[in-house]
Amino acid sequence: MSNTERTFIAIKPDGVQRGLIGPILSRFENRGYKLVAIKLCTPPESQLREHYADLQEKPFFPSLLSYMMSGPVLATVWEGKDVVKQGRAILGATNPLQSAPGTIRGDYAVDMGRNVCHGSDSVESANKEINLWFKKEELVEYKSALFSWIYE
Repeated sequence: MSNTERTFIAIKPDGVQRGLIGPILSRFENRGYKLVAIKLCTPPESQLREHYADLQEKPFFPSLLSYMMSGPVLATVWEGKDVVKQGRAILGATNPLQSAPGTIRGDYAVDMGRNVCHGSDSVESANKEINLWFKKEELVEYKSALFSWIYE
């Protein structure tokens, strides 16, 4: 299958605290993407600084760190055709007020500072984020029994 890739999707503390883990995971499963890694964790500041390195100069960076350390995060890795781009479409725009109804952020969020999820924005960042959040042995290799019902 061409264009099979992996993406990193994190349910942020607000999504975990609001009990949105099941509905968010089901959006990816229902679309046909395969879950290959999952863990609930409270990431340390050093990991978050590396994850959000591109935002360190932004004035909101300290509050972003504080927010991301305020509770558990559900880190996941999904696999499938064009999953990075499609994962971003499932999440919706970063600003929930610009997210279409039917997207995760369009259905579950209002403020950009509480936008429920993070999703990799490119294959390169997905690979970097996956390696930052998961050890290689935590990524499970398997063929889904539904594979031939989803892909030609």
